[in-house]
Amino acid sequence: MTTRPDLSRASWFKSSYSDNGGTCVEVSADFPGVAPVRDSKDPEGPALVFSAEAWRSFVAATAAGEFGGS
Repeated sequence: MTTRPDLSRASWFKSSYSDNGGTCVEVSADFPGVAPVRDSKDPEGPALVFSAEAWRSFVAATAAGEFGGS
């Protein structure tokens, strides 16, 4: 079992492409090997924690248009 990192002091950032009407996520780069992600509209809400490799794969697939959308 993997221990969940303490996110209370995390530094969060949004993509420079996130000017899309408020539907964005924030990511923290403060934790080696994992990528915590949260809803920017609910900063006190829960965060999902992905492995760094899974997050890189998701970002690459999104950039390549693999999920469709507009």
